Formats: sequence, structure tokens, C-alpha cells
Amino acid sequence: MVTQMTAIPRRLAGWLADREALPTAGRAALGYYAETGVFERESLELKRLVDRRMDAMIADAFDPVEDALAEAFDAESVEFSYDTKLTLPAELTLGQLYRTARERAVDGNDPVTLSVWADGTLDADLDDADAVGPIRFREPITTAEWEAGPETPQELVDRSEYLTRLVVAALVDGDMRDAINDAEYEDFGVSVDLEPGDRKRVAEIAQETLQSELEAAFERLPGEIREIYDWAVELSERHQDRDPHFRELLADAQAGDQDAGERIRKEYRDAPIEDLDAEIDLFDRVEELPYLKTQYARVGVIYDGMIEMYRRAGLPVEEAFKRSIVLAIIGAQIWLDDVDDFEADRAEGQLTPVTAEYVLVNDEDEAYDRIVAVSERYLDLASEFAAETDSPLAGIAAEYIRYSGDPSVLPGHRTA
Repeated sequence: MVTQMTAIPRRLAGWLADREALPTAGRAALGYYAETGVFERESLELKRLVDRRMDAMIADAFDPVEDALAEAFDAESVEFSYDTKLTLPAELTLGQLYRTARERAVDGNDPVTLSVWADGTLDADLDDADAVGPIRFREPITTAEWEAGPETPQELVDRSEYLTRLVVAALVDGDMRDAINDAEYEDFGVSVDLEPGDRKRVAEIAQETLQSELEAAFERLPGEIREIYDWAVELSERHQDRDPHFRELLADAQAGDQDAGERIRKEYRDAPIEDLDAEIDLFDRVEELPYLKTQYARVGVIYDGMIEMYRRAGLPVEEAFKRSIVLAIIGAQIWLDDVDDFEADRAEGQLTPVTAEYVLVNDEDEAYDRIVAVSERYLDLASEFAAETDSPLAGIAAEYIRYSGDPSVLPGHRTA
């Protein structure tokens, strides 16, 4: 239910949102209200509920990992954790589908409350042959059954949760693989005492176990859901394969090679989305966004594929919602990660939109202003698409990203 926040004028809400002393989540909600004129308490409550269930799904995904680690290290039990920031889009999608299910409910029952995850854990024995609902498929559901879509609000909730549990595992698995490829093991947490070199072993066991569970889950789904996942991974890896080339361009540009700078502009900053050599129809209204092609391939495509998995499973996720998620993720990559990592990326020769701007222009103030403008453009568009699809959660998330950035670490930063 969308309600007017008449107690606080929008102008005051905008002023409060700019106060750094306030918690970021509160600033995001106020900023969203200042922009749209509506304040939705239900969305804030829904976010807390989704957060709890997402934690439960991640814990459920890690159960077999903990069993494998306990066996490998000859321990009675092992607690495992992995620090990842990649699950927010899945949370937002599940929240949006919960809203849709509630809107469709006409019998007075809340299908979200009746979820199998209602108590924060999977509320059934997966070995129970009498268990019902798509979370406990005994035989693969046919493509026709998926394409027919859920018949009731409760089935919509069940299918949405089933796909979200799968998507969470896929996102974490991909993040783990990237960390292992980069020999970054500090985010793999385990409760047993480790010898030198054991953390790599922990990481490999965790990723291999999660991947095995993921493969088994995909077997219970129509092939095209797996195909869209594989497509997204392949496109992302193809971009990663170009990293040495981009590093070489940055090194040459930093050494004063003007031709290298021009190539960064053409191949990295202003490259057309068509250069991906893939059928992409996501950006028909935002083709001129700087860094669109490279950042879509770098991070956006994974979430495009994620949303398409829901859509191809017959779940009602609108195109505008997908655009909001993808653009917000690209904005977050630039405004949060690339800004925070600027000094390290520049020292290590990593080409990002942020390191690129400081070699494309000679003036630090101008480079700073352009980074802020690019980031704002992505987040503004994410908010616009969120409003178009009536998703306050996605809109507030875009605002949260905006208020979480710290551009003061960049050369050229000026205080107001």
C-alpha cells in the first residue's frame, strides 16, 4: 500500500536525506520519498522480511558445504560463512514478486506469511515424499508447466522462492570462483583452526560443493533456464578475457600515449552495446550512457541473466524492473567499488570507469565531476525504471547506493 507522508514535506525530506548524520537506510527512504512523493511502509517491512529469508536461504545453501568441510577436516561440525555483496538484486526481485502475490490474493490469506520459509528456515523435510510445492520437486517440472506460470498467489510465492534459492547459490558460486581465480581467500570464513595454506583448500571445497548442489538443482528445471545462466556467465567471462588488453591500454595512456587514450575512449568508454556480439535489447532508451557496453559485460549481464531466469520460469517480472536492477548494479560498481578502489586500481593498472576518466582528461576536477555525473546518471535511470514498474524497494535501493558512496577519496573532490 502506497501512502502519502503528509507529516514531512518532500522538500524537508530531501534536506534530511542529505544529512550524513542519519543512517544510510533512512536517508535512502527519505530520498525516495523526496523524489516520488510517496512513502511505502509496507516496502520497508517487506525488506526486513526478505532479508531474514535471504539469510536463511544462504544458510541452507551452505549446509552441504559445512558437511563437506567437517569431513575434510575431520571435525564433528564446522560453521562456514562467505562475505558477498552480490545477493541484493535477488532480494529485490523476491520482494517484488511477494508484492505481486499479495496484490493477487483475494481470499484474505497472505501467501507470503504462508511461505515455507516463514520461520526463517525451510519449513519441511526435503526427504518427505508427501511434501508439496515447487521447493520440493521430486521430478523435473516440464517446460510447459513452467511457461504456464503459477496458478495461485501461493504458487507464485513458492516458485519465486524456489528460483531465488537457486539464484542465490548461482551468484555465490560465481563470486567464489572469481575469488579463487584471484587467490583471494579472506572472505571464506570457517570455525576450525587452519594451518598455513588451508584457507585455499577451504575455498576450493566450498566452491566445488556449492557447484555440485547447483548442478543438481538445474537438472530439475527446464533447459532454457540453465541456458540463460550459461549465456550470462560466458559473456561475463569473455569480458574478463579482455582484461590484459585493457590493462595494457591504461599503462600506455598513463605513460602519455595519446593514441592509447583515444582507444580507451572508443573501446571502453564509448563502445556501442552492439559490440558485445550478443542479442541485447535491454538498453533501447539509454544507448548513450558512457561505459555501458563494458560495464554491462563486466557486472550487468549476470543480473540480466538472473532476472531472465525468473521470467523464463513463468514468473511476472517486468522488463522495467530488470532495467532498474541492471542499471543500479552498474551504478553501484562505479560509485561504490571503483571509487573506493581507485588508488589500488590505478597502482595495479586496472582499467575501470574511474581510472579511465583520470587519463581521458588532464584536469582532476573535471575527471571527478565526470565520474559523479556518470554514476548519478545510472542511478537516476535505475530510479526511473523502478518507478515505472512500481517497485519502491528497487527505488530505495538505488537511493541507498547513492548515499553510500564516498567520493572524497578521489582527486579533485571539493567540499560543498
